[in-house]
Amino acid sequence: MGVLAWVGLHGAGRLRGAPLRATTAGMHDTDPPSGPDAGPALPLSGPAPRGPLTAARPLADLTWLRVGGPADWLFQPADLDDLADVLARLDPSVPVFPMGVGSNLIVRDGGIRGLVIRLGRGFNAITITPEGRVEAGAAALDAHVARRAAEAGRDLTFLRTIPGSIGGAVRMNAGCYGEYVADRLVSVRVVTRAGQIVTLAAADLRLGYRESHLPEGWVVVSALFDAPAGDPAALHARMEEQIARRDAAQPTKDRSAGSTFRNPSGASSTGRADDTHERKAWALIEAAGMRGATLGGAQMSPKHANFLINTGGASAADLEGLGEEVRKKVLQNSGISLQWEIMRVGDPKG
Repeated sequence: MGVLAWVGLHGAGRLRGAPLRATTAGMHDTDPPSGPDAGPALPLSGPAPRGPLTAARPLADLTWLRVGGPADWLFQPADLDDLADVLARLDPSVPVFPMGVGSNLIVRDGGIRGLVIRLGRGFNAITITPEGRVEAGAAALDAHVARRAAEAGRDLTFLRTIPGSIGGAVRMNAGCYGEYVADRLVSVRVVTRAGQIVTLAAADLRLGYRESHLPEGWVVVSALFDAPAGDPAALHARMEEQIARRDAAQPTKDRSAGSTFRNPSGASSTGRADDTHERKAWALIEAAGMRGATLGGAQMSPKHANFLINTGGASAADLEGLGEEVRKKVLQNSGISLQWEIMRVGDPKG
């Protein structure tokens, strides 16, 4: 992977000190606490981070599907330096998972081992450069970026109806209405698992259909987009039309995580899906008789067959189990193996 610019380097070595511990309330202390709320030791030497670090943090309320067990540790960095410093000092054996806003995600009922990173206000800035490009923090919502760009007369309207934040959109090469992140992305700023702050060209990510090739544990912190000029009023009108189309076809009032399975049409070398292909995931699911199918509190939406929804009280096992049953039925009916678009992470409850 080629690196275009080294923006900074943190932590050439590890500081010596006691492993960091935290209570489930997110208090930091290098002296192990006692009692039932004491969390497991996190192998992070040196001082506590400036942002909240919480042990055994339940994640269900942080996902759109409202399911999932706890993270061993949840870290919400105060800013870029806080994030880079923690990753530089964290024992390299600890798994790191950047969570985003939980829009395209099933966290399994047993939770996530290691450190989960959730970016917040220190990473949601949206700016228009003098050249008319749009720079957005990874925690900025896709819809907010589209609106802010339109106000400035820059066209990123395809982001308006994509659920989630910019970091997730980059990782998944998100797209809508024939446009993809790969079409507009210029570069991304990331923090590596070792705590290095690096700028990568879009080509370095090797974006494909609903995927990128960022290494595990690397955290996207911002992205720079090429945004064509456009009339603000016309751009806003286009976004309103897109919202109306989405709301008419998708279960936007239900708890869902967006499209459940990828369309099986494949992708070109540019990462664009062949959206003209007649075989759509929703049609294959419907043909297999699985529209409206249920398992516990999980259901394939009657409104759009490729949307997995939590009707209330579903577990992650219900949702994933129903999805796997859909895959089985579609394979039996059409010979096509659907691939998950929703990311499933963590351990089953057991």
